[in-house]
Amino acid sequence: MPKDNPLSTTPLQARRTDGGTPPLENWGIESEYGVLRDVLLGPVETFGHMDNAAFSSIYRESAQLGRSWDHQSAMRQYREMCEAYTDAGVTIHTLPADEHLKYGVYARDSSFMTPWGAVITQMANPRRRGEYAAALRFYLDAGIPVYDMVTAGNFEGGDFHIVEPGAVLIGYTGMRCEEVSARQIGAWVEKEGWEVHYAYIDPFYVHIDLMVCMIAPKCAAICLETTPDHVIDWLKSRKVELIPVGFRDTMALGCNVMSLGEDRVLVPADSKDLATRLRANGFKVYDPEMSMFTMMGGGIHCMAQSLRRDPH
Repeated sequence: MPKDNPLSTTPLQARRTDGGTPPLENWGIESEYGVLRDVLLGPVETFGHMDNAAFSSIYRESAQLGRSWDHQSAMRQYREMCEAYTDAGVTIHTLPADEHLKYGVYARDSSFMTPWGAVITQMANPRRRGEYAAALRFYLDAGIPVYDMVTAGNFEGGDFHIVEPGAVLIGYTGMRCEEVSARQIGAWVEKEGWEVHYAYIDPFYVHIDLMVCMIAPKCAAICLETTPDHVIDWLKSRKVELIPVGFRDTMALGCNVMSLGEDRVLVPADSKDLATRLRANGFKVYDPEMSMFTMMGGGIHCMAQSLRRDPH
């Protein structure tokens, strides 16, 4: 390959097996709340219905209640979300579209970012497994090193959450994310000198970022009813302030939010209570309507993969 082709120089395993992997210089994140500079979104053009009932309690409820979904409305809501990112000064990158990957719009599932490069995950749903290819193509084309690829079992990016530099929360349900793969990833991170806290959650709650999302230094939005007590205790031991989100809002993806850094947060319009609390605490809140996405099982945080954040 030509020397100027990023495919010739972008490693598929940047991770050093004994730890000490150097952080990336131009990409990567060390927190979920540093100023967001670049974000990866999935393609909305191919977004549509897919039989996801066995893998998402939220999708099952939407189907049972007969909620009406419309692609044009989804396109409009997606544009509103993108306008919020643009207003916040964030550069948007998009995964390549594939007509067979109806749920590729949820870009958090197929990969997650670390300080040392991207991790390519293993999807549980057979009809979503091809999403790894779109994610891998993006990182290679963009010249972003791949830290490693999950090989031990199912794992999706919504269960990897950096609480602060040096500490990560890893969830697993035994279905979409398995303990064996959570432990594989955790072992990598521990060798880099980071602390890892593991959390088994009921499969009904899908991913840990449905109930815990960092929004600022030492500050998290959290559903106290569903988050395991040991996770709450661990966060409190790290002096993290907990802003509660009610169960009803949580199950409508109201806690699944995206920090933009500098006390700015992207929150779905239906999460009115959290938006009110954040504004009262001095945050700037962007609140696009996201109902066409949340009814299909994924929220704002599920739809976005941070590619580059300022160190904090």
